[in-house]
Amino acid sequence: MHYDRAMRWLIELLTRSGDALIAHLLPTGRVLRFGAIALAGIFSPGLYNSATRTVVQKQIYFTAWQIIGSFSLFAALLSLLLIQITITATRNYGLGDYALEVVLRVLVIELLPLITALFVALRSGAAINAEVALMKITNEIEALAEVGVDAMRLEFLPRVIGGVISVLALTATVSLTALVLAYLSLYGLQIHGLAAFSQVLGQVFSPGQVFGLWLKCLLFGLAVTVIPIAAGLDAPHKLFFAPIAVLAGMVRLFFALMLIEVGSLAITYL
Repeated sequence: MHYDRAMRWLIELLTRSGDALIAHLLPTGRVLRFGAIALAGIFSPGLYNSATRTVVQKQIYFTAWQIIGSFSLFAALLSLLLIQITITATRNYGLGDYALEVVLRVLVIELLPLITALFVALRSGAAINAEVALMKITNEIEALAEVGVDAMRLEFLPRVIGGVISVLALTATVSLTALVLAYLSLYGLQIHGLAAFSQVLGQVFSPGQVFGLWLKCLLFGLAVTVIPIAAGLDAPHKLFFAPIAVLAGMVRLFFALMLIEVGSLAITYL
């Protein structure tokens, strides 16, 4: 009898564990499937017409252009603070010659792209998630399909494209700002440091490193758009599920961004 109880308990435990695992894996599978469809659609020449270009432009405007000034100022202040801390710390330990390399590797390659992705996720990813969830709940997607409008092509893919471009553009802007601040902090307005500065840039930003950096930023851009859209499409047809869908999407997005960053660090330094 004890054996039967133990077996029933074990079967129930395995069943619950299996159901929980499937429940966690299904959303991930749907995100990957939607991401594959989005990538295929992005490279489709038929996607780019006046209607989709308008949506892409609006997405870039609301995601990047509206906040480029304030975000650049925030990133500049943060970069200046971290640059000064790095320079002071390395000089105190007699490692001043490595200050610039540390700044480039930690700030420009790792920290600023991640901060940019998180900022875009909070500003635009949550809004996209909520918008798509409401479209799903109110049957707007089905209504568009009934009149012959492809929501994937007209609504979703342009947002993915606009989000990716926004992340890449913002990352390039704040990274260039950090490079200028790093030079000014080390050499001031004098030009005699250009040779040494260029030499360190060449050592840090090798072709492989540049490719890896932009690949990581591309993955960040895809994540902050694909995951919120996929989470919105998973929302049940009940209005009170909209906030739950947004919360679930943002949690998945956070873990995806951290996973991309950790993977990048592991590939670069291990």
